[in-house]
Amino acid sequence: MPEPAWSLHSRLKDDTIDIGDLPLSKVLVIKDAHYPWLLLVPRRPDAVEIIDLDEVQQAQLMTEISRVSRALKEITRCDKLNVAALGNLVPQLHVHIIARRTSDAAWPRPVWGVMPPLAHDTAEVQNFISALRRKIWLG
Repeated sequence: MPEPAWSLHSRLKDDTIDIGDLPLSKVLVIKDAHYPWLLLVPRRPDAVEIIDLDEVQQAQLMTEISRVSRALKEITRCDKLNVAALGNLVPQLHVHIIARRTSDAAWPRPVWGVMPPLAHDTAEVQNFISALRRKIWLG
């Protein structure tokens, strides 16, 4: 029996900009200019928890989290990285990687619900995406 097709959850589709695919995960930028905020979404149907991935996929996800985290830290020169897989509102497995600064609007609290999302400046977000794509080997 064929494996069900993978698709991105509609809420993630609405709230993000797709910047490309790593071997396991789709890489997305959250549409909120308050924070440099990325998502990794493993392209595996029905994955809700990290434990839903097999051990090889779990190792690949950790490699991708590390690669993207390192690139985000280099690009933003942030004070702290927040990395989390919560999924309370969107059940599809996704990992948040957020560059934090002690001067950001939510510091030191979590970013969720502190400020309404701020639209990105088009040129600024494109420069960020280009830099990120180069650092994580997407082009």
